[in-house]
Amino acid sequence: MWGDMFGRLPSGLIFTCTLLSFLIPYTIFKVNQFIHKHADPPWKKGED
Repeated sequence: MWGDMFGRLPSGLIFTCTLLSFLIPYTIFKVNQFIHKHADPPWKKGED
């Protein structure tokens, strides 16, 4: 029974790549927001 259930699951590499395909863009997005929040000049912050 357990062999059937685990035999149908994708390999660990697929799980790792799936996780990284979410984490890498999300991390870049959050870093970009942080940089814009702290480094944009005052005249540009008013456009939000």
